[in-house]
Amino acid sequence: QVMLVESGGGVVQAGGSLRLSCAASGSIVRVNAMGWYRQAPGKQRELVATITSGGTANYADSVNSRFTISRDNAKNTLYLQINSLKPEDTAVYYCNAVGLRGGTWSPLLDWGQGTQVTVSS
Repeated sequence: QVMLVESGGGVVQAGGSLRLSCAASGSIVRVNAMGWYRQAPGKQRELVATITSGGTANYADSVNSRFTISRDNAKNTLYLQINSLKPEDTAVYYCNAVGLRGGTWSPLLDWGQGTQVTVSS
């Protein structure tokens, strides 16, 4: 069973930056498409960024140009750089391996504990 451990969250002021990390057991980050999700209080979990095994990144319209997804294959770690943070970015952030099902990315593994990002105005 692959385990995912997210870290790097915190409390930051609007306009600040954070880099989130997702450490995975095994080689899942290197061989599979990966994604970052977030879940704000009272809202459904949403996919905000994906990166294919070939390195192609895609972002939700709500975060495009502020978020950068990347990975370190040697460390089997996924990253999410978040710049120009806004209060509406406040959420628990999760990573997961993703697969295309019917043209939509879907999570493949059990969820980790996530990492809390809180943005104050």
